[in-house]
Amino acid sequence: MTGRRPHLAAGSLLVLAALVQPVPAQAQLGAFIDGILGRKEAPAPEPEAAPPPPAPTPKKPPAQAARPAKEGKPPGSQDKAGQDRAATAKAAARPAEAAGKAAPAIEADAATLVAQANAYFNGITTLTGTFIQIGADGRRIGGKLTLSKPGRLRFDYDQPSPLEVVADGTSVAVRDRKLGTQDLYFISQTPLKFLLREKIDLARDLTVTDVGNDPGGVRIVTEDRSTLGGTSKIQLFFDSEMKILNQWRITDPQGYQTTVQLSNLQKGRTVEASQFFINYGRAEDKAMQKQLQQ
Repeated sequence: MTGRRPHLAAGSLLVLAALVQPVPAQAQLGAFIDGILGRKEAPAPEPEAAPPPPAPTPKKPPAQAARPAKEGKPPGSQDKAGQDRAATAKAAARPAEAAGKAAPAIEADAATLVAQANAYFNGITTLTGTFIQIGADGRRIGGKLTLSKPGRLRFDYDQPSPLEVVADGTSVAVRDRKLGTQDLYFISQTPLKFLLREKIDLARDLTVTDVGNDPGGVRIVTEDRSTLGGTSKIQLFFDSEMKILNQWRITDPQGYQTTVQLSNLQKGRTVEASQFFINYGRAEDKAMQKQLQQ
């Protein structure tokens, strides 16, 4: 039996662990799916502490009359202590001025790396490969990745997991093959957007917060404020030549982190459109489902 869930209200928090059997192994798999969509159940809020008592208002010292200027020293002139303070402030300003002059070069280098990342994503039409997903608790599970732009994506988890994640350009379906259940989410509410758009500009579509050219490769850190539950942090890791996306790391609004390591990636291979079919329960969907099963 295939369940259908109506469109979700923006900002709703949904728990994907409800899609799987209530046993520890299946609950762990549900947590892996949570991670790949950047979604977790929010922890119970802690009780609010009582507000501290207001601090006493400090008494103002009595106003002092202005001292007349000493003879032989015109008003506005600095004594030796004032001159020392001015010299110290001038010396402290020099490193800041130097840093300001170097900033454009750093920003230009970061902009070049972001442009190369955009070129990588925008050069993809189809992508296939394998992945290992590492959850916030350190548990790992592998699977196959199939992508066809724009909008279509499929994660098939290795056995014994019965789960698969399918995006058809409009929705993301999380299925349990063993139970025959399905739950639907808007693509726009998941951090998968950077993989699925036909053309993407990371600096425009997301918020780039950091770019690092590390010894092991290039790291680009972005934030997406449109995911369910709040802002998700997405870190992208490329090789040093910006030709391979090695992994991404998602930190969801509750602070849980999930890493997806990629391998055996191949661009441009022919993939079957039927892999991205989602049955919404309509008559035409049921007919297509039967045809695909045959």
